[in-house]
Amino acid sequence: MPAITPAPLRLAIIVGSTRDGRFAPTVAAWTRARAAERADLTVDVVDLVETPLPTVFPAFGQPPAPGTAESLAKVSPRLAAADAFVIVTPEYNHSFPAALKNAIDWHNPEWHAKPVGFVSYGGVSGGLRAVEQLRVVLAELHAVTVRDTVSFHGHWDKFDAEGDAVDPASNAAAKTMLDQLVWWAHALRDAKAVRPYAA
Repeated sequence: MPAITPAPLRLAIIVGSTRDGRFAPTVAAWTRARAAERADLTVDVVDLVETPLPTVFPAFGQPPAPGTAESLAKVSPRLAAADAFVIVTPEYNHSFPAALKNAIDWHNPEWHAKPVGFVSYGGVSGGLRAVEQLRVVLAELHAVTVRDTVSFHGHWDKFDAEGDAVDPASNAAAKTMLDQLVWWAHALRDAKAVRPYAA
């Protein structure tokens, strides 16, 4: 009897920087290319510049501002459909971008019992301080962050003119991170099919 091939996992890559002149598109495109090489993933890139969300939350018990539902409709179903996430983030002032935190905070069940990997970039730290803080935030939302990350220290000279990483070790790091992400995504998807997750 032939082995059953599981359906590809749906991966959402979230581009966390919205700053003018951002380097994020280069890192996100490289990340997407690494994920697209895999037959076990389908990829959706959620760029917070292209899908801005409201920055003002309604007071408790009050309706959201006009236009909120329309903005969320461009993002929320895509996060809900994802089996796993990769967050592409720079480091701003030893932390992560406000737009990324805003996108995280507008959602809750969309994160539950799903794995999250990270591709970070920055100066000396390579964005790792942003990643460590994101782990704490996402744990509160019942997400599972994978151990290994991809980090670009001094990112300005880490990509060539075509957008490829100049250090082959970066590709190896991406494979390790995605391998872990896929393992957790299958494990969690299979478990939720048997028993709904209780948040």
